[in-house]
Amino acid sequence: MSGPIILMALHCATGIRYAPLVLLHFPFSPSHSLAAERFRAFYFDDSLLTFTAEKLRYYRYQKSLLQRQVAAWAGIPKSTYLHYENPSHERYPLDKLRRIAALLEVDIELLLDDYNRFLMNQGEQVRNMRERLGLSQQEFGKRLGVQAGTVRKWESGRVRMRKETWEMLLRII
Repeated sequence: MSGPIILMALHCATGIRYAPLVLLHFPFSPSHSLAAERFRAFYFDDSLLTFTAEKLRYYRYQKSLLQRQVAAWAGIPKSTYLHYENPSHERYPLDKLRRIAALLEVDIELLLDDYNRFLMNQGEQVRNMRERLGLSQQEFGKRLGVQAGTVRKWESGRVRMRKETWEMLLRII
């Protein structure tokens, strides 16, 4: 590290004393950049990311954006976006994720974890799984502990499947 060297002069009883003074320059790192660096050190490759929340944070840091900037772009309150970056958050509105993906310049598929990718075309996937198992809606629902009407709503896309139910579904197929 080097910087400009300045000669310091001090008047004292024995005369003038000289000493070199080196001015060092350090780039300013705001606190959000430090958090970003810690996150990048842990997740140095996007293939290590499994949750949508982690992926949102990773790509936001890649673009050097603040949470409030992403929230404003997506048209949501900052508090809502804060929940999006919380790994315990499970479901994300696809219209908001599409806007965020456009801002981050990534395909929405990169942002989605397995569960949210399933929700993108849940109805078709549930119907295909049920038919592949050769089950009626009632039999399929019974295996998952839900009513046949719930299965019908999943297949039509009127109701989203809960993550716990999706995990159970993965175990039975």
